[in-house]
Amino acid sequence: MIVFVSGPVAALAPDSAVVEVGGIGIAVQCTPDTLSRLRQGENARLATSLVVREDSLTLYGFADDDERQVFELLQTASGVGPRLAQAMLAVHSPDALRRAVASGDEKALTAVPGIGKKGAQKLLLELKDRLGAPVGSPARPAAGLAPGPAGWREQLHAALVGLGYAAREADEAVDAVAPQAEAEADPQVGRLLKAALQTLNRAR
Repeated sequence: MIVFVSGPVAALAPDSAVVEVGGIGIAVQCTPDTLSRLRQGENARLATSLVVREDSLTLYGFADDDERQVFELLQTASGVGPRLAQAMLAVHSPDALRRAVASGDEKALTAVPGIGKKGAQKLLLELKDRLGAPVGSPARPAAGLAPGPAGWREQLHAALVGLGYAAREADEAVDAVAPQAEAEADPQVGRLLKAALQTLNRAR
């Protein structure tokens, strides 16, 4: 079990980071929010969860141990694999998921790509006694995946497609938040992603 990786960030992509550990580049799948905290060339420490399949070994990375624990607990529900668990954490913080489950908030879960009304109802039942009560973790800082305004469209579009939205839906969501982004000197992709997801959820 690889519980964390620590070292300089060698590369960043819309859905993953490469962390150099002992001269070896370790690819780690991350949410856009986690990626927004990383900078190429700077040291990082990511809590990790290794998912083993017959034909692959995939390492998922998280900002902290709490996020990793929730990722693993989500997968104890039937029908929830690592991709969907990661999508849930891309849309909601661990505490937001705990609050949604504790309050039976279907709408919060259906905001996640791949979860419909019936799926949300099923998840609320299965996860009710597994995630526990909110622990009061601080709100995630909104930060861009890269400094400067250039490239925010591409990064946001790639993040939405990575969450399961069609390219056309991602295009529309990017256009919808463009006025907000253009009003900022340094568009922050983490914040824009949340706004784009809200737009897509209202359009359903």
